[in-house]
Amino acid sequence: MNFEELRISKPLLNAIEDLDIVYPTPIQEKSYRRITSGKDVVGIAQTGTGKTFAYLLPILNELTFSAQKQPRVLIIVPTRELVVQVMEEITKLTKYKNVVVKGVYGGANINTQKDYIFDGQTDIIVGTPGRLFDIAVLGVLKLSKIKKVVIDEVDEMLNLGFRPQIEQLLEIMTQKKQYLMFSATLSEEVEKFINKYFFEPEKIVIEQNSAPLEKISQVHYLIPNFTTKINLLKEILKNNDKCLKNLVFVSTKKQADLLFEKINSSFENKIGIIHSNKSQNYRFNSIRNFEKGKIKTLIATDVVAKGLDFSNISHVINFTLPEDSLDYIHRIGRTGRADKTGNVISMIAPYEEDAFQQIMKFLGNNSILEKLPENIEISKQLFEDERPVIKQKNYLKTPSLEKTGGAFHEKKDIKEIKKEKKLKEKNLRRK
Repeated sequence: MNFEELRISKPLLNAIEDLDIVYPTPIQEKSYRRITSGKDVVGIAQTGTGKTFAYLLPILNELTFSAQKQPRVLIIVPTRELVVQVMEEITKLTKYKNVVVKGVYGGANINTQKDYIFDGQTDIIVGTPGRLFDIAVLGVLKLSKIKKVVIDEVDEMLNLGFRPQIEQLLEIMTQKKQYLMFSATLSEEVEKFINKYFFEPEKIVIEQNSAPLEKISQVHYLIPNFTTKINLLKEILKNNDKCLKNLVFVSTKKQADLLFEKINSSFENKIGIIHSNKSQNYRFNSIRNFEKGKIKTLIATDVVAKGLDFSNISHVINFTLPEDSLDYIHRIGRTGRADKTGNVISMIAPYEEDAFQQIMKFLGNNSILEKLPENIEISKQLFEDERPVIKQKNYLKTPSLEKTGGAFHEKKDIKEIKKEKKLKEKNLRRK
């Protein structure tokens, strides 16, 4: 099926053609008519399957001119980066339509955001849960005027602890609205959320397709420690001419900062970094420069990078492993898109081997073990987090007086002890 068969309006078709998109993805095709029917819809599909366009296309197709000054569509996403990205996707699709979209998120001036909502003529508002709730409570954003609510990357928002804010927003919306939810996973918590707020929703589940993995080459190295991983990463980035655009994943902000500090000077500022402790402008600039090619390698944590749509990623490098197998799938799904081949390199420390085995068991053991290049220096340096915790036995424990009966006593025969006990009981009865 092509987009014309979905009966998409000409302005949207022209914008899609400009983007060189020929066919809708399965989640886009299956969602379109169900959303346009007005029913609540829950879409479950893995990262990189086009979930954003799956809800934007039907919403924008139905969004005609209105004199209403308050927004008619509310899109809730977990991070400020996703706010900007969704706004950019809307701008691309409305190239030939007159649609006004605004974004609100923490870290920016709330008064400015209040002003452009209060001034009116905003059709779509995209925001993070906390900032949306703050503006709604102030009475600036009239949630009663919203016709459609999209909760995107809901699994990630629940993982980040945004459930109270989302629930508070939905509780304020008293009038009937169309609710749309999109997620990469359908966890028990997501199911509970759906049952509480959605009315007989249509569920669209796109099963994980093994085909993309066939286009992704996966290799892994067994590496003793963090410092040796740094040595290998430098070697890969310097001498592999196929590493054109690389996402390097780490598990924590601390690891991200340390890695950036250790390798940035070796690559003439071709390294970028994003995590939640970086300022808003810094993160936006890093993403923008990465997409433009000014930055060749971007170091990222899962929380910030999840949901962001990067194009033409040549390599995903797992510098440290995620704890969850699904997070591993989200990471490697950034490469090998749009009929292109992809590459994944995983660096496995001894304390990560069990987690890696679980991931491979989940995926089907399709990663090849590579030997470390001979020129890689094997470091013995261990950072604080890598040092084993030595639990020493306390041989100087003070014996319990309750158990011993005192600091010192003579050993007595068991029969003698029983005899003394009976004598005491006898004396008590006499008294």
